[in-house]
Amino acid sequence: MKFVFEVRVKPGYSVEEYADAWVRASEIIQSTPGARGTYLHRKIGDPDCVLAIAHWDSKAARDAKDDRRDETVRSILEKHTRTCEIRVIGEFEEPEWQVLPEPRENPAD
Repeated sequence: MKFVFEVRVKPGYSVEEYADAWVRASEIIQSTPGARGTYLHRKIGDPDCVLAIAHWDSKAARDAKDDRRDETVRSILEKHTRTCEIRVIGEFEEPEWQVLPEPRENPAD
């Protein structure tokens, strides 16, 4: 499953600072059973906004994690509640289907 949220940094804090902290916290969180990786995507035309996507084996695995168990993660998340506006977009299952274009016989066409 994927957990998707948008992060907008507040004035006085930069996306680069957020990303640095994200990596430090993610390195710890990714040791949690069921964690499958995380990604940050900067929004085109809005350098103070990123889309964050966390991949998990299941919603149950994600819900079972405890960010309070580690002082570093807890400290980073507390700071982000003060320096960022975080909007949860949603939790998504792996796709039931994929819509892909049919391969073209002659790519030059």
